[in-house]
Amino acid sequence: MSAASPIRVGVAGAAGRVGRAICDGVEAADDLVLAGRADPALDTPLSSILDGCDVVVDFTRPDVALGNAIACVEAGVHVVVGTTGFDVEPLRERRGPGNAFVAPNFAIGAVLMMRFAVEASKHMAKAEIIELHHDAKLDAPSGTAKRTAELMEGDVPVHSVRLPGLVAHHEVILGDVGQTLTIRHDSTDRTSFVPGVLLACRRVGDQGAPLVVGLEAFLFGPEA
Repeated sequence: MSAASPIRVGVAGAAGRVGRAICDGVEAADDLVLAGRADPALDTPLSSILDGCDVVVDFTRPDVALGNAIACVEAGVHVVVGTTGFDVEPLRERRGPGNAFVAPNFAIGAVLMMRFAVEASKHMAKAEIIELHHDAKLDAPSGTAKRTAELMEGDVPVHSVRLPGLVAHHEVILGDVGQTLTIRHDSTDRTSFVPGVLLACRRVGDQGAPLVVGLEAFLFGPEA
């Protein structure tokens, strides 16, 4: 992708609530251009927009996200995946010309929450995670909660809540003798994901590996 030319971005899941926010964010960015919207609700398959895209952002469903990502990579289109609840490991085995970037959460504050929780778990005896999401979220526990638990020290149980009125909320509670520490992040609007997605669109083409997982790689470097 030429640095002098806007990056052409397509959005899969463009009719969804997050997808609409991503489309608006891309359209507002000076260095990006919205090149296509794919969604069954728009009667527009992913295949119909690939030719015009440098990068595709996927916020669809767990049952189609992997197939979408593979189609992008094999077509030479980079893909930024925000869909959770599917196994990303098959992407490591694909050798198409496109790069794949996957993140369980694109909110900058959520990534900071994860990093702080990992550090705190090295010094506190035990921890548990409570994640709360809207009742239409298909996977439980959330990808963010699972990723946080995997990165933390020790065995960290995760508890899931699904209720109308929620967006995305994660609370890590750590305990030790005579004290507790709570680290919490709240996304009160889906626009919280937009800056992280746009960052990934700009960086996925030169990320240095066919597959990178986690926005921390772009925020803190490959050692994160």
